[in-house]
Order: sequence, then structure tokens, then C-alpha cells
Amino acid sequence: MVKSVTPPLHHRVADALRGRISRGQLPVGAALPSEAQLCEEFAASRGTVRQALAALRNEGLIGGGQGKQPVVRQAAVAQPFETFLSFTRWAREMGREPGQRTVEIARRGASQVAADVLGIDEGAPVIEVLRLRLLDGIPTMLERSSFIEPVGRLLFDFDPDAGSIYAHLLDRGIDLRAARHTIDAIGADEVDAKLLTVAVGAPLLRERRRATDASGARVEYADDRYRPDLVTFTIDNVQAGRISPHILKETP
Repeated sequence: MVKSVTPPLHHRVADALRGRISRGQLPVGAALPSEAQLCEEFAASRGTVRQALAALRNEGLIGGGQGKQPVVRQAAVAQPFETFLSFTRWAREMGREPGQRTVEIARRGASQVAADVLGIDEGAPVIEVLRLRLLDGIPTMLERSSFIEPVGRLLFDFDPDAGSIYAHLLDRGIDLRAARHTIDAIGADEVDAKLLTVAVGAPLLRERRRATDASGARVEYADDRYRPDLVTFTIDNVQAGRISPHILKETP
């Protein structure tokens, strides 16, 4: 039996407000409801509401303070690092509707780049997935993944349009434990342009990812390309014995 854990109330208040901002119900420049109104709406204490508002301020979503009513500064929705791997989970937690359209899933020889990242020989068999990801029906990200063959073959009995590939792999016993992310910019190629509905050469945000399992074995190399008008990344550094980056993915 899977037990669900209810998040703290201030997290739920913050998530509800993020959803309203991202959907345009609270556009940039709009004032948020007063603390008293939020307390009544969510049956929450003033301290709980202030915790939620502080989280939104830290993410740059709202501004104001010192007696001024908070206003929306940017229409962005932050993604905690623990959900960074799953587009589906992130979108749903933010009150958005995730979607996907699988363009291709095929077994072929690893490219030189994928082979280097996965630590296998160039041309060794991998399972490649090309999938368009949607937010509320809007093309948002183009996902290119290369899985080592023993892991990727588990996708042949799964409909990638039905939901999260990572959730399926976890259900099948693949213990995805860590990932290394490299974030940069790249111009859209012809495939990107066609599927993301942008011009060839248009700037895209690129996240390259190397995912490993509990043993440290490399299982996936991914090259995900995002429309920067729809998604941005923020990195927060937190001092806790050593500096640790906290990566957020956001939707303007």
C-alpha cells in the first residue's frame, strides 16, 4: 500500500498561490489577497500565511513588504530539486496539466557523446527516446534521452505518452538515485523548431543530465531543450557545512 503524506499547510498555501500566478489568475503587477483573507481562505494562522509568502518572496515571485501588500513580480513557478527529474510530477504539483507526445523510441547505436557520458563504447546498443513535453497543451520542452540497453528495454512495454518514464522505471525496480545537470543555451535546430514551434536558431535553454542508480552505474544521458519564454532555471546556494546548490525550474 502506498501512503500519501500531506505537506505542511504553509507549503500548500504557497503551492496554491504559485498555481494562480502561473495560470495568470494573479498576473504580474497584481496584488495578492491580504493576510487576513488568506488566513480565512485556508483556515490558517497568520504565521503560516507569512511562511508561505516568505517562500514566494525568496523565489522572486512576489515583492513588497514593510506594511505594503505583496504584488506579483514575475509569473514563475519553482520546482524543488527532489522533483527536478520528473516533468510530470513537477507540473502536477504546480497545478499545471502535463502532457507528452512521443516522437520516437528506438534501439540504436550510442552516439559518441552519449557513449562518453554513459561510459560505454560508441555504437553500443542504447534505447533512445525523443519526446515532446507540454504544459497545459503548449509545447514546452523537447526531451532526448539515451538509456543503457538493459534499462531502456523496459520502456518497450510502456506507453511513454501515458505518464512519467522515471516513475515507470522506478516501479520496475530501477533505483534512480542521483543526477548531474549541466545547464546552458543552444540554438534550435530544425527538429527543435518544428516541435517547439519556434524559429530555427531561436535560443533554447538546454539541460544535459547524467542519471545514475543506487550503485553509481550510469543509466541515462539526456539532452532536454526548453523554450525560455516558458521555463527558466534558478539556482539557490545554501550554506550547510558546505555550499550546496538548490536548483529550481520555473515557468514564467
